[in-house]
Amino acid sequence: MISNQIIKNCITELKAISKVDIFVFDAEGSLLSATSEEEQLTKDIIRSFALSPADSQVIGMNHLVKIIDENEIAYIINAFGSADEVYMIGRIAASQLQNLMIAYKEKFDRNSFFQNLILDNLLLIDVYNRAKKLHIEISVPRVVILVEISAEKDNAAIELLRGMYSYHAGDYVTAVDERKIILIKSLNANDGYDHIEQIANTIVDMMNMEVLLSVRVAYGTIIKELKDVSKSYKEATMALDVGKIFYIERNVNAYNTLGIGRLIYQLPVNLCKIFIKEIFHDVNPDEIDEEIITTVYKFFENSLNVSEASRQLFVHRNTLVYRIEKLEKSIGLDVRTFDDALTFKIAMMVVNYMKYLESVTF
Repeated sequence: MISNQIIKNCITELKAISKVDIFVFDAEGSLLSATSEEEQLTKDIIRSFALSPADSQVIGMNHLVKIIDENEIAYIINAFGSADEVYMIGRIAASQLQNLMIAYKEKFDRNSFFQNLILDNLLLIDVYNRAKKLHIEISVPRVVILVEISAEKDNAAIELLRGMYSYHAGDYVTAVDERKIILIKSLNANDGYDHIEQIANTIVDMMNMEVLLSVRVAYGTIIKELKDVSKSYKEATMALDVGKIFYIERNVNAYNTLGIGRLIYQLPVNLCKIFIKEIFHDVNPDEIDEEIITTVYKFFENSLNVSEASRQLFVHRNTLVYRIEKLEKSIGLDVRTFDDALTFKIAMMVVNYMKYLESVTF
């Protein structure tokens, strides 16, 4: 239903134009909003009118009008003034509130529609029928962008997104849970992933500057049909999870750039445990010297270039080689070779994945 403040704003504007006082009641005769503190009709009179078959009724200088929603009385309006004015103003007020009610109801229905759509709670025929009823384009390129905020759901965050991306432009913003917000972004035919990456980075910056929230953003692949929104949503959800496990330094993660992290994320837990055991034997990965891990990762960042990696670490070349050889003695992998480097990299990613599973389980 429309808030009393919205109703108050509407009838106040009408009074400023017409000089006619307007009172809005519910079906039980309770006053919801008014432009005057002096009530003109009793609660019993309003109730009596509500029970009558008439859509409108004139009582002296009062013009009562019913607003019907799905065969039930939503509101009763009383316009009070001279006989020449109240009939017209009463009808105008009723029309205004009726249109507001339709708009708010459509907004609520649209929100419910997209929440059910992303969760696959709709049959295909229902998707098309309800989309047509809600005036939502079916064959438009879209992408689901998932925003996870650092604290429990803040109204300022979702209102900021709604201000940035309006449904008038074909974009839809809705909440998933206490910390996640979904943006279903409408795209032009020539918009690609570079454009979506810019949008995602803009969201991160705006959330940080405007509402002082740090966020992580993930997005799925571009879909061409409305029915595939759930697919893009599931991809965005996976991208968010994979990003938190393997790419913690990134604020934005795209499903189509997850690489090997996406593959590991879908591996069975038992297989991961076996793989870790085969690589590290009796060595606990958490007990490997942090200095060695940092050195190896910097070595990887520089494409296995010993000279460049040692320069960036501000250590002698021989020191770097010593640390690499120390790791080789511990687990039997020489990360100076491509195969062993790849094996170690994947193994550490699997270790991080297992840590993540433990953290969300307990």
